[in-house]
Amino acid sequence: MTYQTIEIERHDAVARIFMNRPGARNAQNTQMLDELDAAFASLGEDATVRVVVLAGRGEHFCAGHDLKETREEKGMLNTEGHWQYEERRYVGYCLKILDFPKPTICQVQGGCIAAGFAVANMCDLIVASEDAYFSDPTLASLSAASLEVLIHPWVLGMRKAKELLFTGERLGAAEALQIGMINRMVPKQELDEATMALAHKIAKNAPFATRLTKRSLNRTMEIQGLKAALSAHFDLHQLSHTTDEFAEFRRRGVANVISQVAKS
Repeated sequence: MTYQTIEIERHDAVARIFMNRPGARNAQNTQMLDELDAAFASLGEDATVRVVVLAGRGEHFCAGHDLKETREEKGMLNTEGHWQYEERRYVGYCLKILDFPKPTICQVQGGCIAAGFAVANMCDLIVASEDAYFSDPTLASLSAASLEVLIHPWVLGMRKAKELLFTGERLGAAEALQIGMINRMVPKQELDEATMALAHKIAKNAPFATRLTKRSLNRTMEIQGLKAALSAHFDLHQLSHTTDEFAEFRRRGVANVISQVAKS
């Protein structure tokens, strides 16, 4: 497959996927989402790949969904079409990364916002630069019930998740490290080297034993109700798209919301 919005690098047993829309702060449009899904599927089947790193070109990891495309294309969908689109590309693709059979590491610099937050937290490990920050201004700016994938309490703890969602404020890398949401924080100029060093260290492990270990760890969360909780939230998120509050967000215009998100 020829990719236009992502790039893939190979470093021995480590593959690194770059989201490559730096001019749009790597906002996820439909093409990028489809290409990311295809890339993970291909690398999952490649026996020579033992670890996958997900990164973003430019100053920011990911600004979230492409709201301009949302206005122009998804705005034309009826309720059923909207539901099916988000169930497939937002929830479905995220769960494929969560269940990816090999270890995954997210390499984060700058903004990791909304859908970027969701995708990053589907990965097994996160290495962030000191300038990285995480936020989900969906409730505060879009009048919608958070993201389609409510991973927040699972990676932040309930109190911090509520604070992040209710305020829409940023969570800096230092605090994210302190509460255990990220694994390592490094100076920005060392991010690339530190992430790849970790990936190569993990790639030395026996691949099948590593796969089984990851499966057991993921099952621990599933037994605690992770996927049932994510599924239940998705239904409520869809309900929030039908409210007068959300209609008011759409009336104000996407440009106004993008401006609010940039300031959050």
